[in-house]
Amino acid sequence: MISACLVGIKCRFDGKDRKDVKMEKLMEKGKGVAVCPETLGGLVLPRPKAEISRGKGEDVLLGKSRVINQKGNDISLRMVNGAIRTLKIAQRLKIKKAFMKEKSPSCGVEKIYRKGKVTQGDGVTTALLKKQGIKVIPR
Repeated sequence: MISACLVGIKCRFDGKDRKDVKMEKLMEKGKGVAVCPETLGGLVLPRPKAEISRGKGEDVLLGKSRVINQKGNDISLRMVNGAIRTLKIAQRLKIKKAFMKEKSPSCGVEKIYRKGKVTQGDGVTTALLKKQGIKVIPR
């Protein structure tokens, strides 16, 4: 599984991609499936930047924290729904490994943004995938 923005799909909050040549080659060889948990959760393009308000993705999954966008809107439910849909795809396809975009409130692996600064923590989708035993690798 690969974050869709890493294979050239323009699905980041700003409507752009973060193309990674290695990830794109995996897709070309038929060795990956691209997903964007944020769009799977119903978020539109472009969209306001968002951050986990406190804690990390696991805290959002447990209802102890929220994902808030720059306009002050709580988008936690959409983020959780996108994570669940991503997990269902992974389970259906028996995926064991995911390459996810660093620092995202959804896909971030061990690093996310809070108040514009990089801090420790996983994004919402990454936290859910890890909880289910899927190895998540930052890109």
